[in-house]
Amino acid sequence: MIKLAIFDLDGTLIDSLGDLAAAVEYALVQNGYPSNPPDSYRYFVGNGALKLIERALPAGTDEAEIKRIHGIFSARYREHCLDLTAPYDGISEMLKRLKAAGIRLAVASNKPDEFSKKIVNEVFGGGLFDTVHGKRDGVPTKPSREIVDSIMSELSIGAEETVFVGDSNVDVQTAHNSGLKCIGCAWGFRGADELRDSGADIIAYNTKDIADIILEAAE
Repeated sequence: MIKLAIFDLDGTLIDSLGDLAAAVEYALVQNGYPSNPPDSYRYFVGNGALKLIERALPAGTDEAEIKRIHGIFSARYREHCLDLTAPYDGISEMLKRLKAAGIRLAVASNKPDEFSKKIVNEVFGGGLFDTVHGKRDGVPTKPSREIVDSIMSELSIGAEETVFVGDSNVDVQTAHNSGLKCIGCAWGFRGADELRDSGADIIAYNTKDIADIILEAAE
């Protein structure tokens, strides 16, 4: 019986690619680095902001420079993280349907905790999610299971009563590392083929599918 649904954020609940790419491109151009094709950011994201910057910079860029550019990106993104970002069609309605049915809701994101909380609060308002966990110092990023374990511990709900929902191979790996079934979102940044190849248990092609799947498992 499912009692808790843990959602990835970027590419699952929200389309944030435009704001992420714009902030990275700002940091690159300001420092004389070449730009990247817009669609490349679908594959740069997913493993946290530092890895995003590393992938956007030329191969072989040293760690100190990656961190410096990351700082410029973070300052820009802090001010512009909601310029274009919005929930995918039907997401808010799906979440409210689950909430009304008594399913507890959480976010587990590799986006820094500050940004994760800010965006969830601005886009969805307070009270919809029981907890939001972004990347925190000292806690490994997904696909490590630690972020999922911390959410289940906080809400006192076990793996057998939890499902993970995400849009990438990182999310599928996170779910399986945590002993959870994974619902893959075909509308996200990576698409159905990657989800299928990485072993998603179920693939949802629209937001209504997610609510139907979870509520059927909650009966």
